[in-house]
Amino acid sequence: MTSPFTRTLWLLLMLPLLTAGAAMAQKLPGIASKTAGMQQFPGYFTFYYDDAAGKIWLEIDKLNQEFLYVNSLPSGLGSNDIGLDRGQLGGQRVVYFEKIGPKVMLVQPNLDYRAITDNKYEVRAVEESFARSILWGFKAEAADGDKVLVDATDFLLRDAHDVTGSIKRMKQGNYKLDASRSALYLPRTKNFPQNTEFEATLTFTGGEDAGRYVREVAPDVQALTLRQHHSFIQLPDNKYKPRLADPRAGFFGISYFDYATPVDENIEKRFIARHRLQKKDPSAKVSEAVEPIVYYVDNGAPEPIRTALLEGARWWNQAFEAAGYKDAFRVEVLPEGADPMDVRYNIIQWVHRSTRGWSYGASVTDPRTGEIIKGHVSLGSLRVRQDYLIAEGLLAPYEEGKPVDKAMMDMALARIRQLSAHELGHTLGIMHNYAANNNASVMDYPHPQVKLDRTGDIDLSKAYDTGIGAWDKVAVTYGYQDFPEGVDEQKALTDILAKGRAEGLQFISDRDARSPGGAHPEAHLWDNGTNATDELLNVLRVREKALQNFSENNIKPGEAMSTLEDVLVPVYNYHRYQTEAVAKLIGGLNYTYAVRSDGQLVTEVLDKREQQQALDALLKTISPEVLTLPEHIIQLIPPRAPGLPNSRELFAKRTGLTFDPLAAAEASADFTVSFLLHPERASRLVELGARSNSLSLQDVTEQLIQNTWKSRREKGLQEQVQLQTEQVVLTHLMALAHNENASYQARAVATAAFNDLKKDIEKKLRTNKQGSYHAHLTFALERLNRPVSEEVQPSKSLDLPPGSPIGSGEVLWCE
Repeated sequence: MTSPFTRTLWLLLMLPLLTAGAAMAQKLPGIASKTAGMQQFPGYFTFYYDDAAGKIWLEIDKLNQEFLYVNSLPSGLGSNDIGLDRGQLGGQRVVYFEKIGPKVMLVQPNLDYRAITDNKYEVRAVEESFARSILWGFKAEAADGDKVLVDATDFLLRDAHDVTGSIKRMKQGNYKLDASRSALYLPRTKNFPQNTEFEATLTFTGGEDAGRYVREVAPDVQALTLRQHHSFIQLPDNKYKPRLADPRAGFFGISYFDYATPVDENIEKRFIARHRLQKKDPSAKVSEAVEPIVYYVDNGAPEPIRTALLEGARWWNQAFEAAGYKDAFRVEVLPEGADPMDVRYNIIQWVHRSTRGWSYGASVTDPRTGEIIKGHVSLGSLRVRQDYLIAEGLLAPYEEGKPVDKAMMDMALARIRQLSAHELGHTLGIMHNYAANNNASVMDYPHPQVKLDRTGDIDLSKAYDTGIGAWDKVAVTYGYQDFPEGVDEQKALTDILAKGRAEGLQFISDRDARSPGGAHPEAHLWDNGTNATDELLNVLRVREKALQNFSENNIKPGEAMSTLEDVLVPVYNYHRYQTEAVAKLIGGLNYTYAVRSDGQLVTEVLDKREQQQALDALLKTISPEVLTLPEHIIQLIPPRAPGLPNSRELFAKRTGLTFDPLAAAEASADFTVSFLLHPERASRLVELGARSNSLSLQDVTEQLIQNTWKSRREKGLQEQVQLQTEQVVLTHLMALAHNENASYQARAVATAAFNDLKKDIEKKLRTNKQGSYHAHLTFALERLNRPVSEEVQPSKSLDLPPGSPIGSGEVLWCE
């Protein structure tokens, strides 16, 4: 405890400083005199614009009061790879202004660590145990009582969205902000009662080392000019009731550590993210909402796309109706003059890029509670064209004298409806659900459901489903049901999930589905069918038919013949996602996000017979018959015409300018084998084969070699495809044997496999003394005898052209 003498001495020492501070405060002019002649913007935080100086002066009348600060990117770079898209949301932080003498600090408290208690000492102990962040320091330039005026210009003209960092991380150049070419952007600088909006035009210079992605989109790589937006938003009131998260419910959310939690309870608290929605009468089976959720479609989206976006987004009303709401969810066109970055509008924004890419659904969320304040969907405009391209490849629709089949546009618009619903679902708080086969959820990634009709022709009529799925209704009911007084909410929520499980619905999300070594038999991106293996065989039949029909009718009259390759790529690789799905059946493990005593399956090894059927189908995808392009197609594709540059959307080539059918086959074979011999799958096959009725790694390697190296010899181009596929198999066996991420026994099995193969090759060389097969065997033996060290790795095969997104959504809500 400090003694009276010490306190007196401290006051004597500080008195001159305190007196000087008081004198300084007295010298500050009044706000009115300081801002005389400036344009005033009254609102949440009143501010003033000084046109002569190009400055914004911010009046701070809410010291030590928390609000939400969000930065965003209203105008983008246009490169999907760099990811700086129009409408991209940036960081969102709870902050407050704190005045310390002549300085005003913008402070971000640390909400990851809290003490939810009335004990102020316990609260202080947690606050002082973890760092907070001061985001900016201002100087008080004028004052009226508790109000202070600061120059906010430098704060608004900084690179808050880290544009320079994003470009640098993608190795696309070292840029810096040029203040001389940056200024405030008044058309989007506005004020409202509950939010204050600022925008700035920023120019980044220094593009001497600009990368390809920047050069593709910038008019001048020496000067990249974008706009950044800053929002100060009033935090919601304390009437919102957070809802506990459940791993089985499929919601994003917030989490934090509450150090006031009793020792016998979990210190980490998790709550779902959701909009505030309440029934006017919670006890009624069906009730209107106190305030409905309203979304707005970008008025910059053209027709008929805008209507498709509206229709797809409105599907979610079906889910809210299933939860007992009437007219609680609406979608309208953004009103004229409304700002998409305004926090008052949940927005579905139409975004243009130079290349196709992911769409995503993001949200402005209250970090204290998980309440969604604004939903913000960004949809890439080139996605609809990708689906149209797929349809062109499947139908060969441009036959002379015949009208163009409207099925292509119908399919593309059907996909846009689903995409609109999918990304909006993320902004409702809902995660991906990749176990939602049979159209159980719009939160899955859908591959076109294409069939052969009774006459053997390709049928696109049911390529994409319409309407919300059964899982989506369960999720919305879990997240948004408003329970009447007296209801045990936690029990009611558990019952909602149990009812969904009883109907055969399950939830498996990103981590389980995205790994190439994944094990869950239902968790796949872009797959179809109740039985993955049967659907792969169907997809291969559709692909075979499309390749049989492939001709100059796949492009419009007058187009360069070399553009046939653009259309061929998605047809030739049409089976890629179903292949990936089937690969996960091998060494597959069925499981759920079970909690104790909920009666769900915990884990179950997939039946060996089902794994064998999957392996048989996968081996078909690397057969010479499937991999070899028909001669009539190869003859149709010349080198790229002038003005049509090569791109990553085309097949990789080893033949220079000419079309390379062998390279296409190599990349496709490598794709399948990379899944079969993935180190995680190989290690799991060792483990499952030892403890259950599962395929073993020996089973897989033996059958793989039997169906390639030991199969019947082909002739012509199929022979060359067969030989290079065998080299691809050898590459992956060698890679697995030397992969330290694989288990010892997986590496041992791979080593034994290629040693047995080596003996077989040596035997065959004694009877094959010349020709392509002799050269093939000699090269393989040389590869097997080559020492492999950390510096010398097995050969790397060609990659497929980019697939994702084939016309679907994203990442994360991110993704």
